[in-house]
Amino acid sequence: MMKICDLSIGAYRLKNRVLTAPLAGITDKVYRGILREMGAGFCFTEMVCAKALIYQNKKTHAIMDISGEESFCGIQLFGSEPEEMAEAARMAVQEGAPLIDINMGCPVPKVVNNKEGAGLLRDIPRALRITEAVAKAVDVPVTVKLRKGFAGEGAGLKLALSLPQAGAAALTLHGRDRVDYYSGQADWDCIKWLKEEVKVPVIGNGDIFTADDAISMLNYTHCDGVMVARGMLGNPWLIRDIVAVLGGSPLPQPITAAERLAMAVRHLEGSCDLYGDWLGIRNMRKFLGWYLKGFPKAAKDRAKINTLTDKNEIKEFLLKIGEDNRDKVIEFR
Repeated sequence: MMKICDLSIGAYRLKNRVLTAPLAGITDKVYRGILREMGAGFCFTEMVCAKALIYQNKKTHAIMDISGEESFCGIQLFGSEPEEMAEAARMAVQEGAPLIDINMGCPVPKVVNNKEGAGLLRDIPRALRITEAVAKAVDVPVTVKLRKGFAGEGAGLKLALSLPQAGAAALTLHGRDRVDYYSGQADWDCIKWLKEEVKVPVIGNGDIFTADDAISMLNYTHCDGVMVARGMLGNPWLIRDIVAVLGGSPLPQPITAAERLAMAVRHLEGSCDLYGDWLGIRNMRKFLGWYLKGFPKAAKDRAKINTLTDKNEIKEFLLKIGEDNRDKVIEFR
């Protein structure tokens, strides 16, 4: 079994090999706090638009707030212009970011069509110029998160081979093409291949839903770390489980239904504290649906929650469901 605490990116040493992915609308300051408690070795902000950051967009600046997390959280940037990305990276470092990640994997059309995210896989020279500009602009490690290709042509893998020479200190590879979005099965063979081809750390991403999945990816691909994404939606305990098993401990006892919904309530309270009740409740609706996954009458209860606008009513409703199912262990998948 490999050691849990032997992953460094440039001069930055991570707490462990378990990273959480930057997810828009999900990995905000509240959820990152929960993931940190669960033992995550490193987290990222939601992706930050370089152009919006430069033009002083207040919402974008709020996304970049990592105060109190400077030793634990990196800032992910996306953009299409090297100069803008470099300037945004300098601003992120001023906010305390110990690491800058460049998004070259987001499949969303409005991002791709602006030659951002996975759109950069169709313009390798531009992707390399962006990486070089960002790496030269800051004195912290720069990483790149990308997909294996755009539409089956392997462009991401071709790009990945040149990224270290452009200044990337580590690479995170999602084993899907852009056109796949999140469908089908992630290709771990490409992660294994990349690990053999480059000297910088390679972090594997794709289809990690259990602790066994994470260990299997590490053992099969020999990648340096794992990045958890969809598997942690409503299930931050997945991080706890992976860290425990990777560290040689037994798999922790499954949480009960009551414990799961107690966390949902706590998450709701944190969201309302950060955003105010109106926006906090609306931001939480998707999370509450995930926390309820697998419960009896889950669809009916989700529909009910979506009609509630009072924080205390939602809390009471969730706690009642938890009490009704107190000692049950409900599978997340």
